[in-house]
Amino acid sequence: MYTEFISSEGLIRDAIKSKKKLDIFDYERPIGIQIFGGDEEALSLSAKIIESTAPDLLDINFGCPVKKVVCKGAGAGVLKDIDLMVKLTRAVVKSTSLPVTVKTRLGWDDDSKNIETVAERLQDVGIQALSIHGRTRVQMYKGEADWTLIRAVKNNPRIQIPIFGNGDIDSPQKALRYKKEFGVDGIMIGRAAIGNPWIFREIKHYMATGEILPPPTIHERVDSCKKHFNFALKWKGEKLGLLEMRPHYASYFKGLNHAKEFRTQLVTADQSEGVHQIFNRMLDYYSAEETKPEFSNSPLLPS
Repeated sequence: MYTEFISSEGLIRDAIKSKKKLDIFDYERPIGIQIFGGDEEALSLSAKIIESTAPDLLDINFGCPVKKVVCKGAGAGVLKDIDLMVKLTRAVVKSTSLPVTVKTRLGWDDDSKNIETVAERLQDVGIQALSIHGRTRVQMYKGEADWTLIRAVKNNPRIQIPIFGNGDIDSPQKALRYKKEFGVDGIMIGRAAIGNPWIFREIKHYMATGEILPPPTIHERVDSCKKHFNFALKWKGEKLGLLEMRPHYASYFKGLNHAKEFRTQLVTADQSEGVHQIFNRMLDYYSAEETKPEFSNSPLLPS
């Protein structure tokens, strides 16, 4: 698991928001702290700060395509200058005793898909693993991720470090098929886990047994969403916690009968007590509905 990525410049300025992202718990291990930035000195100093919090590894993000990150010459913005990427990576490796890994993309655009060269050069300066998202920065998250170049990196006889594939993995079947077809050492999942933390147990079970686990029950959905909600309030305060949780309700309760009505209530609730009351009403409603014949056949809620 990885933390939310952290600005190296913000971290060395001791920004409260950045420092809070260093909070990790033992039950989360193994866990990596991910940083981004385009300045060699800032990345080096932030690596030293991060080492003091004792994560299991440090990851550098050279893949985030968001404009406000790219405009600062960080994230996927570094894909325009591979020499700089190598220089930044070398500086981080030299600044810490932690294992350093990198997350990146195929290239900046279709004319600069240089991930094979990038992988060799980053390995040469000391990274311990490489995660590759199968799109360019220009693609953002559009179109289908292309894993063929990820396979080419993995099959390169010069590459000795683990290679992880990323992009479009949203089911156990797809995870196993892509792992076999493209030969990667592992798979990284991002967007598909939002509001669906069960995807990891589903994939592990399918890879081990070939069986599809039943979907999460309504109690699991509500309990996980409630836990997420309570952490948000504790970490960010009631006002911001309430606001930042609103986009997540759709994912947690996607596909449930009459979920739209409950989501509308959740996103308009302006107090935490009201949200908890809605959670309780959902449990009562769906627990009763599970016993009805027309509901018991739902692919989302096992009878």
